[in-house]
Amino acid sequence: HANPDAARLGMQGAMVQMISHGFVSGAMFACIGVLYDRLHTRMIDEYGGVMNVMPWFGGFFILFSMANCGLPGTSGFVGEFMVILASFQSNPFIALVAAFTLIIGAAYTLWLVKRVIFGEVTNPKVAKFKDLDAREWIVLGSFAAAVLALGIYPKPLTDLMDSSVLQIVNALMLSKA
Repeated sequence: HANPDAARLGMQGAMVQMISHGFVSGAMFACIGVLYDRLHTRMIDEYGGVMNVMPWFGGFFILFSMANCGLPGTSGFVGEFMVILASFQSNPFIALVAAFTLIIGAAYTLWLVKRVIFGEVTNPKVAKFKDLDAREWIVLGSFAAAVLALGIYPKPLTDLMDSSVLQIVNALMLSKA
């Protein structure tokens, strides 16, 4: 049995999640670029304790990591919640499987944060890192503003896409009839 309200919520959630993914993954890649510019390696074990020498960068990295985990108040939460809620209305088992995969992704992200951002600085090259310059501040600050704005108040975006989503869902419901 098709539930048009669940389909609409799921479709909106998927679109919000795609937009959020663009912000969050772009921000994470920008963070990796900041680190790479300083050490010229992507090997996780070469880092550690970055927060001790780059506190502003560490704060941004943690924000984007938590958005990646779907922390409430970030854009990552909004789309994931909408999709899981819609999935649960349609098939609770599928929703539980999807929620479990989110937990696995969050565990990996937290492991990454622990190894790169926290702990003692063991690499002397990391100890010489300088915190963000103006260009990095502008880029990461813009990503942070987008991630938080969409996470705190997604209504303008969902209102903007609502008529298009409604047309798609109606077309899908008619095709299943």
